[in-house]
Amino acid sequence: MAKAFSTIGTILEFSENGTTWDKLCPIVSFPALGGAPEQIDVTDLEDEVTASIPGVQSLDAMEFTANYTLESYTAVKAKEGVAGKYRIKLGKAGAAGTATWDGQHSVYVNEGEVNGAIQMTISVFPTTKITVADTASA
Repeated sequence: MAKAFSTIGTILEFSENGTTWDKLCPIVSFPALGGAPEQIDVTDLEDEVTASIPGVQSLDAMEFTANYTLESYTAVKAKEGVAGKYRIKLGKAGAAGTATWDGQHSVYVNEGEVNGAIQMTISVFPTTKITVADTASA
């Protein structure tokens, strides 16, 4: 069993049908692949401390950062607003597993600065739960 995995080789992919996958574009960073559920307060008058149970899982927009090129920006922009399937293969060839979910995305060019690379943000809006599994079964 591996002690840890590197992010090297991590790839974000997109599919309209779930069978044919294409790399969306090379990414620089990826967000949390999930979120904490809301808390439902179930405290009653017999409790000395608050009690809660998990509620609906919160999934905010997932922001992926990528280096900007006109070619990669226009390729991602062409799929903007299209309902599809996403997967991120973690580590080289998905050695650390693959996360999959449904949703759609938008893209924009980030702010710039002196001596900095131009980057863009891909905001993915998930519509299903994110599932992480072995790459062979994803």
